[in-house]
Amino acid sequence: MKKLALLLGIFSLSFAQESLEELKRQLEEQRKIIKELEKKIEALEKAQKGQEEKKAERPLPADRSLQLRAKYDDRLKAYQITPLRQTAFLPDIAFIVDTSLVGRNRKDEEYKSLEIPGLFHAHKHEGHGHAGLNEKRGFNLNYGELYLYAPVDPYFDLYATIPFSEEGSELEEAYAVTRGLPFGFQLKVGKFRSSFGRLNAQHPHTWDFATQPLINKVFLGEDGLVEKGIGLNWLAPTPFYLLFGAEVLQGENEQSFGTDGFEKGTVKVSDTRKPNLYVGYVKTSFDIGNLSLLAGLSYAQGKARINHLEDEDNPHAFAGKTKLYGLDLTARYQIDSIRYISLQGEYMYRDQKGIRYNFDQNSNLIGSPYITKKQGGF
Repeated sequence: MKKLALLLGIFSLSFAQESLEELKRQLEEQRKIIKELEKKIEALEKAQKGQEEKKAERPLPADRSLQLRAKYDDRLKAYQITPLRQTAFLPDIAFIVDTSLVGRNRKDEEYKSLEIPGLFHAHKHEGHGHAGLNEKRGFNLNYGELYLYAPVDPYFDLYATIPFSEEGSELEEAYAVTRGLPFGFQLKVGKFRSSFGRLNAQHPHTWDFATQPLINKVFLGEDGLVEKGIGLNWLAPTPFYLLFGAEVLQGENEQSFGTDGFEKGTVKVSDTRKPNLYVGYVKTSFDIGNLSLLAGLSYAQGKARINHLEDEDNPHAFAGKTKLYGLDLTARYQIDSIRYISLQGEYMYRDQKGIRYNFDQNSNLIGSPYITKKQGGF
């Protein structure tokens, strides 16, 4: 009986040792699995952190179309997977009203007739002057603007801007923008505000001031450089915002370019070839804490056909070539999510070469010798 008990004890001890060894082996395998999982989690966290840092470092685009493109990226992913989902194609619609209360020490008609000889003159034919925004003393309803945006498909976004005034309405902008071109390229086609300079691409209600600078009004007109054409942007793969762009435009702007010829008596000036206007620009921006710095260089050139032969005062015309240079700088300090302090400036220089036409004492249109006219200002 004692031998049997001893044998059972030895067997139980051996079995317990085998169970303990098996348990140790299982624990060791679980430790290895846990270590492998920890390594995978750590790698995923590093990858996610790197993506978030890249996203945080990416500057806010200055161009409105690029801002909207970033805004709707997540929405478009939905119908890229399910292309028959029609709700993704519903447009965004906004209506903006611009009003003002004006007080000045000059009468309205006197203000419309203000001019700088040799640089800026008032057009009084057909009862219109250069004055537009804030035209009258007292209350003004400058305009109402209907803004439309819609994704057309996974490849294009469509934009339209329709301003309304008390006199009527017009289709100011209507253009399509690509959203999936490789290597940072983006194509724009239609009628749009040129990206020449900084102020021209902005609508008046986004300005931090009431009236546009005189130099913009003189060189580009009351409405700015709004043309039909095509534009191509390239966003460089740099740690800061760096954008290169070029535009080929119709060139109908009446202040510095123009396409329509004119004929008076024995003088006949033909139309220009179309498209007539070529624009190039470089834009950059970077942040230093709460301070954002933006800068840009712009260039435009094209043929000029400027016809003011119907003016009552000093009728004249010009046919030749125009080159336009631009430099813009902006510093903006963000106080909080709403308040900021901004300082911006823009310099333009215009170089015109061609023939100026005037009427002589016998009301005959004559052309001057080939002239060069250079003007610039802030």
